Order: sequence, then structure tokens, then C-alpha cells
Amino acid sequence: MTRTLRFASVGAAGFVVQLGVLHILVTCAGVAYPAATAVAVEAAILHNFVWHERWTWRDRPARHDGIGRFLRLLRFNGAAGLFSIAGNVALMRLFVDQWHLPLLAANALAVAVVSALNFACADRFVFRRPAELEDVRFCD
Repeated sequence: MTRTLRFASVGAAGFVVQLGVLHILVTCAGVAYPAATAVAVEAAILHNFVWHERWTWRDRPARHDGIGRFLRLLRFNGAAGLFSIAGNVALMRLFVDQWHLPLLAANALAVAVVSALNFACADRFVFRRPAELEDVRFCD
């Protein structure tokens, strides 16, 4: 199975998590959809990180000192947050408020738009082998 198909499979499972959290927060808890979208996307991001780490990019393990995996999680969460949370919330406002799409259909469309950016960032920045990260400086 190619990495792209694994990424898509994990993403699909994460999308189910996202839709479930979004539905529960909006329908059952009465949370406004922009805030509920952000929380639902974060739940999917954490779900996806675990599966990408263990399956999609298992051939690119993090450093084994504990800090390597934590830094990878921070990079994944930051990159996915930039594209997924900001992109989803912004697109949801467009799709729901301007285009009047149904909530879950709007969310599905928003996820589709940001998926390609997420794959490229994960493959080239987040899940690089530890040796490839030695040249990356986060602060001086």
C-alpha cells in the first residue's frame, strides 16, 4: 500500500472522528459551529498523528529519547493546525455563512480542500528521518 493511500485511509478515519465530535458538540452540547469545528479538527489531528506515526510513516521513526516523538507531535500539530484548523474554520464560515451549505457537507468540502497541503507538509517536514532534522533550527 502506498504512503498516499495510507495517508488517505488515516485521514478518512480521522474525518469520522472529526464529524462525530463536531456533531456531538453542535447538536448535543450547543457549542457554536466555529468553536466546535476547531475542537473537532484538533481531535482528528491527534488521532491522525498516532496512526501516521505507527503506520503511514512507520519507516521514519522519531528519535527514541522521548523528546523526538514529542517534537514531532508539536510539528505535526502546528502544521496540521495551520492548514486544518485555520483552513477548516475559514472555509466553514465561507461554506456555511456565504454559500449556505449544510454543516456536515461544508465540513467534508473543507477537509478535502486542505488534505493535499497536509500530506505534503507531513511528508516533507513532520515525518522526516531524525538525521534529516539535524539541519532544521527552531530557534538560535
